[in-house]
Amino acid sequence: MKLRLILLSVVSLALASVAGWYIYQTFRDSGAATSTAAQSSPLPVVQTVNGETVVVVSADEQHASHIEVASLASIDSQPDISAYATVIDLQPLFDLRNRLASARADVDTLTAQAASSRTQYQSNRTLFADDRNVSQKSLQAAQATMQGDDAKLRSARVTLNGLDGTMRQQFGDALANAAAVPASKLFQRIQSGQAVVLRVTLPANFGMVPPARIAIDTPDGRSVPAQKLSASPIADPAVQGSPWLYVAADALPVGLRTSAQVPTSGRSVPALRIPERAVVWYGGQAWAYVRTAPDHFTRRYVPADDEGDHGFTVTSGFHAGEQIVTQGAQLLLSQELKPQGISTACKDPPECDD
Repeated sequence: MKLRLILLSVVSLALASVAGWYIYQTFRDSGAATSTAAQSSPLPVVQTVNGETVVVVSADEQHASHIEVASLASIDSQPDISAYATVIDLQPLFDLRNRLASARADVDTLTAQAASSRTQYQSNRTLFADDRNVSQKSLQAAQATMQGDDAKLRSARVTLNGLDGTMRQQFGDALANAAAVPASKLFQRIQSGQAVVLRVTLPANFGMVPPARIAIDTPDGRSVPAQKLSASPIADPAVQGSPWLYVAADALPVGLRTSAQVPTSGRSVPALRIPERAVVWYGGQAWAYVRTAPDHFTRRYVPADDEGDHGFTVTSGFHAGEQIVTQGAQLLLSQELKPQGISTACKDPPECDD
C-alpha cells in the first residue's frame, strides 16, 4: 500500500512538472513574439525636427494603416479674382421683345399705307393739273389722307425707337441686338431656359478689359463657363463696382447670388494641384501631409481660397515632386494631436474596469 502511494506521488509530481514547464514555455514564446512584433512595427511617434512637427511612422505601420502618397506635379494656373454675380430676371426682356415685334409690324403696315396714300395723292395732283380731271375736293382729301398716314408712321417709329432704347438701357446692346433678330440662337437659348444671364460686378479698380470667358460657381459646387455679352446698363445696388453681363449655359434660378472667378491675366503661372482627398481640416483651415523622409510626415497649410473642382491650387508652401499623403492623412492628424507620453494601454487587463 505504501509503495502504491509513493508511486502515485512520483507520477503526480512528474506530471505537474511537465505541465508547469509547458505553461512557462508557452508564455515565454508568446511574450517573445509580442516583443518581436512591437520591435518590428513600432507605434507612430511625434517629434520636432528643424522646428517642424513630424509624425514618425515606420514602413510596416504605413503599410498596415494603408497610408498612400503621390508625387506633386506642376500645372499651369491662371491667376483670378472672385467677383459677385447675380442671375437676372429676363421676363421684362421677353415682354419688351413682344412689344417691339408688334411695333415693328405697325411700322411696316403704316409704311406701306403711307406709300400708297402718297401715290394716290400724287396721281390726283397730276390729274388736277391736267385740266382739272379730278376735283379740288378729291385732291384735298388725298392730301389729307397722305399727311395722316405720314403722321401715324412717324408716331409708330417713335414708339419703336423708344422700345428699342428701353431694351438697351435695361439689358445692353448684345441682348437688344439678339432680341431684334427673329432667328437669334442666343435669344432662343435663354428663352427656352437652356442659358441664363448674370450681372457680374467687377472691382472698380480691375484695371483691364473684362475677359471674354469667366467661371461661375453653382450652388451644388460645380463651376460653369460664362461668355461675355456687354456692359450692364444697370448696376447692382448692393455691390459697388463695374457691372457686366455674361451668359452661362446652365439652368440657374433667377435671383441667385453667387461668385464668379475672373482671370486677371492672359498669362499662366506655374502652380501645384493638391488633390481634395489629400486635404484634412483642422481649426477651420485646410492642411495636407508631406512625406519628407521614408518614415517622416509633416503637416502643411493649404490656402482654402484657391479651391477648385479637383482640389486646391497653390503657388507656395509645396514643391513639385514632393510626396503628398493621399490616403491616411486623417490618421496622421489624429496621431499628431494625441497627447504624447501618456500610456493608453491597460497594464493589468482584469483591472481595466476599476
